[in-house]
Amino acid sequence: MNASKVKFGISYIDTKSPLHSLNGITKFALFLAWVTVVLTTFDLRLIAVLIVTGLLLLKTTQVPLKVYKPLLIGTASVLMLNALFMYLLAPTQGQELMGSEHILLSLPGNYSLSQETLFYLVTVTLKYFSMFPIALVFVFSTHPTEFAASLNRLGVPYKIAYAVSLTLRYLPEVKKDFVNIMHAQQARGVELSKKAPLFKRMKNVAKVLGPLIFSSLDRADEISNAMTLRGFGRNKSRTWFSQSPLKNVDFIVLAVIAVIVGLAIAKRISEEHLFWYPF
Repeated sequence: MNASKVKFGISYIDTKSPLHSLNGITKFALFLAWVTVVLTTFDLRLIAVLIVTGLLLLKTTQVPLKVYKPLLIGTASVLMLNALFMYLLAPTQGQELMGSEHILLSLPGNYSLSQETLFYLVTVTLKYFSMFPIALVFVFSTHPTEFAASLNRLGVPYKIAYAVSLTLRYLPEVKKDFVNIMHAQQARGVELSKKAPLFKRMKNVAKVLGPLIFSSLDRADEISNAMTLRGFGRNKSRTWFSQSPLKNVDFIVLAVIAVIVGLAIAKRISEEHLFWYPF
């Protein structure tokens, strides 16, 4: 992994897309509704629709693919690794949930891979992945200050709203720190490219994540001190420069979101089985 080739970003990018014109509250409601729908289902058909829709919305933001492609690949890789560990810890989980067993690959002990376990692992992995594109849509299309102002207008205390704004603003700084630490570790001879074996690379990545966590804690302390020196929190309210009202299109989108969430919850209540299994 060459640090000079790290081109991904996790921050607001103003592309003037239709999603950018929506109020931050609307997009936050969309994100929460999306997560709610995902958490209520293990139906692979619905999960597939969510993934396709999420990727289409991500394309609608008009953010270049090269910005988020490494993030999608990285997330997919982590989720596949997670699926492997799930299989190693509970190799018969699929059979227990589906109530049947069709062996695809015979292995020693309880580790024979069944059709049910494979279907279970694919479903759970895609379920987790389906939440990632909409999270990127929210971050790419929502200005942190405008979103914080909207939250405060809805009654959320401005301290909490401002904390949310700081979190969104801090994401690109995490990326910068990651690249800087990677450069430093590579200068010390830590191999992160494909030249090193997989497990050695995983071990070396920990040498990047450790300093990244500590640098984040130090930066949080600096931000806290700076805000204290500027008198943040002294008054009970504050004014917002970037506050914008909800428009008609926002109310329409919110109504559609409410209907979809209601249908998803009703679908889950009416289902007799947790997993949809067609075989």
